[in-house]
Amino acid sequence: MNWINRSRRTANSFLLYFCAAWKVAVALAMLMLFLTATQTWSKPVPGSLDVHWNEGAPDCTATPQDPLQVHTYEPQTFILRQSPCADFEANFLYLLVGSDKALLIDTGAVADPKEMPLAKTILGLLPDKDHKKLPLLVAHTHRHLDHRAGDPQFASLSSVQIVPIDFDGVRAFYGFTGWPNGIAHLDLGGRTVDVIATPGHERTHVAFYDRRTGILFSGDFLMPGRLLIEDAAAYHESALRVVDFLKTRPLTHILGGHIELNTAGHAYRFGSHYHPNEHRLELGREDLIALPAAFESFNGFYA
Repeated sequence: MNWINRSRRTANSFLLYFCAAWKVAVALAMLMLFLTATQTWSKPVPGSLDVHWNEGAPDCTATPQDPLQVHTYEPQTFILRQSPCADFEANFLYLLVGSDKALLIDTGAVADPKEMPLAKTILGLLPDKDHKKLPLLVAHTHRHLDHRAGDPQFASLSSVQIVPIDFDGVRAFYGFTGWPNGIAHLDLGGRTVDVIATPGHERTHVAFYDRRTGILFSGDFLMPGRLLIEDAAAYHESALRVVDFLKTRPLTHILGGHIELNTAGHAYRFGSHYHPNEHRLELGREDLIALPAAFESFNGFYA
């Protein structure tokens, strides 16, 4: 009887100890989750999109345009717009500056540095570190020529690394092992950029989510324009993947590679060097959420 009582007391003591330890473990786990969430999903750094983008001209010869427009969104984030007069694609490029390196997203549609002084402009925006320019990583949303034509301007610069454009090279560089699933990460030094596979428009397409600003740089995956589709099923899956990724993350803007619509929602004539009354560049969460449904009703020609 005494042995049974001692056993019960021992069991009860163990149960009380286990419950206490469990409560402590749960409390610590919740604290870690809170601290992680606080650190990872901190409030985005605010920026400004109060800018009128270069819209080109009806006659570019009669009305010369600066080939490259630079807008400071915030002190470490720059938006560059190639003039429609320089090339009808009128690409948007993005420069994100960290403490250890900078990231240039896309190099646009013009190769000639005399016509488009892209490398010179980018180097002028980069801060110095250890008595030389901050290292630069040149990446692409995808390998279509209008998003990488400027690459040769950076090829001879020792402080610049250019991400490969072929499918295997893209996967290997970012470290994707289960493409298109999984999220890759770029550490710029105090600034993390998440890389999300978004094939559908083109096989190598990726989008970049900047944790500092809460901006998704979407390339041709989502922009104010017609979405050109190479693989509709892959595009639909990419849309679902990005919606899921951003479900718990702050999203300030979605900034794409082009503006191809006017404020009335009509597309500019293909090849036009004049874009009057352009649609705003930035899209929002509601536009992203609507994308999967648009693919579900896609009829094979236009959504």
